[in-house]
Amino acid sequence: MLLLLMVPLMAITDSVRAGENKIVIGEVEDVILLPWGLRLPARVDTGAAMSSLDARDLKVKNGFAEFQLPKKHGGLELRLPIVDWLTIRSSEASEQRPIVELDFCIGPKKIHTRVNLSDRSTVKYPLLLGRNTLKEDFIVDCMQDRCSPPACPGVSVK
Repeated sequence: MLLLLMVPLMAITDSVRAGENKIVIGEVEDVILLPWGLRLPARVDTGAAMSSLDARDLKVKNGFAEFQLPKKHGGLELRLPIVDWLTIRSSEASEQRPIVELDFCIGPKKIHTRVNLSDRSTVKYPLLLGRNTLKEDFIVDCMQDRCSPPACPGVSVK
């Protein structure tokens, strides 16, 4: 009987132990876009399958996405290879978005992830962090904001 009571306790202990290596982040976090050292505010959205970056004046040429980040967030002009395409369907239309790979510093961790590019001028945050970026390394505390400032070794903000 004692053994039967210990099994659930061991399972709980293992899940807590697994969470010890995860970084707690809030609903909004600042990240550093690498290698440019640009600090951006990001909305954490576990309901979004993929991360999304605000890409203004987006042009696709020869397999590359050319775009500008919002002037409010540095106005950096980027040219990145397109690695895939994402189709977004709504009741009115279907939209194709290019997907690129980027590196971020989130809390103490460098992350390499895929983001789709779209004009996010109608929303507050230029970066949305979806499940593809958050899936293994983070625990989201929806009651907090900016609880894990970017602090990757060797990374500085420009």
